[in-house]
This record gives sequence, structure tokens and C-alpha cells, in this order.
Amino acid sequence: MSDGEVHCTVTDGIASVVFDRPAARNAMTWTMYDGLARACREIAENPQVRVATFRGTGGEAFVAGTDIAQFTEFTAEDGLRYEVHISASIERIETLTKPTIAAVEGWCTGGGLIIASACDFRIATPGAKFGVPIARTLGNCISVANVARLIAAFGQARAKRILMLAEMVTAEEAATLGFVHTVAAPEELDRTLAAMCARLKGHAPLTMYASKEAMRRLLTHHLPDDEDLVRICYGSTDFKEGISAFLGKRKPNWTGQ
Repeated sequence: MSDGEVHCTVTDGIASVVFDRPAARNAMTWTMYDGLARACREIAENPQVRVATFRGTGGEAFVAGTDIAQFTEFTAEDGLRYEVHISASIERIETLTKPTIAAVEGWCTGGGLIIASACDFRIATPGAKFGVPIARTLGNCISVANVARLIAAFGQARAKRILMLAEMVTAEEAATLGFVHTVAAPEELDRTLAAMCARLKGHAPLTMYASKEAMRRLLTHHLPDDEDLVRICYGSTDFKEGISAFLGKRKPNWTGQ
């Protein structure tokens, strides 16, 4: 299976970032994370861009996490480096001075949910599903910064259900919670996305930037250290078992070690 690509094109002031690995539900590879970084740099450096959109190909998924096969030889230190790398990718999206919209079809899980959370707005089709099912599948963890993002997006009680019960959130519930701005039928997604881009293009760029940056600074101000938590999970026997079980398509046998 290919490593996939992240494409970035600009038309009429709108940057379109596309996660392109449909055979794997657009699960992110290191190559794709590098492509995401390049796309964000291009958007940041292009004064013609007024709005940026993020979307997966194939209609089955926005981004279904990170490719699990990449974790097979991971150690605790690899986990730390990975979480730092992911945080840098998410910060590149969050610190864009232009408004950002995630157009979500199908699965939006793990790193995909964090990417969508980093965008300013989300439009989803009725079949979209949001979650971080690692307590059931892999046995790793997400960073404190990403936990903060989920709490900001869903509230603490719902974030606990997402992370600890591995529950998925439907598009309808995500809209009720305010996480999804609009639920649009698949055939209406392009039109709805274009209308929202047009609306944002008509607003004051610096006002929108100041608003989103102020909220980002509040969210990330004085976040606590989390290296001990990352080491515990990524260095555990359970994480190795989770990867083996996932790739072997079987239920993991957790030991708490």
C-alpha cells in the first residue's frame, strides 16, 4: 500500500488540503504528516489565501488515525517523539492566520479527530463518526495538549467517554454539542463548504485571526508536562499487544503492564 499524499491547491483565494490515501481510509503516514506540514507552510506564506479547507478522499473517511503498522517497533522514547511530531502538525493548523474548515465524510478518528479539532469549523455528512478508540484498540495515549483540545471541543464528561469508553460520536450528536457547524447530505457537501468559504472570505481577516489566536492561547496556556504519561503507555507491554492484535485483527489481551 502506498504512503499516500497530502495535496494542496489554491483557487480563488481558497486553499484546499486533501488527505489522499483512500485504500487505508486516509490513515496518516510519516510521508503524509510531512505533506501536511508543507501544505500549512504554503498556506501561511501565500497572501492570496483567505480560507483553507481540509478533506479526505474516497468518501469513506476524513482521516482514520495514524497508520498502525508504523508503530510496530516503537519504544517509549519513540512515543515521545511521535507525540511531539503530532503536536507540531496540529499547531501548524491552529496557528494559520486564515480561517480553516474540515469537511468530514465517514471516519474521523484518532489523529484525524485531532486534525479536525484544530480547524476552526467542521462540516460533516450524516454518516460521519468521531472518536479516539485507543482504550479499546491500541493501548497508547494522546498528549495533554490534545486532551485539552478534546475537552474544549466536547466538554470533559463527553471527552472521558470518548477516551475511556472508546465511544464514537455521531454527526448529529457532534452538531448538538456544537463541534460540527453544519450537517450536510453528501450531495450537498461541496455547496455547503463553498458557501461557508464565501461567508468567511467576506469577513475582516485580522479580526478573525485575533479571535482564533486569542482562543488558542487560552487553551494552551500553562499546559502541564505529560512525558511520564506518554512513556507509561508507549513503553508498555500492553501497547505492543495492542499493535499486534490490531494488525492480526483480533481482540487484545490487556495486562496493565
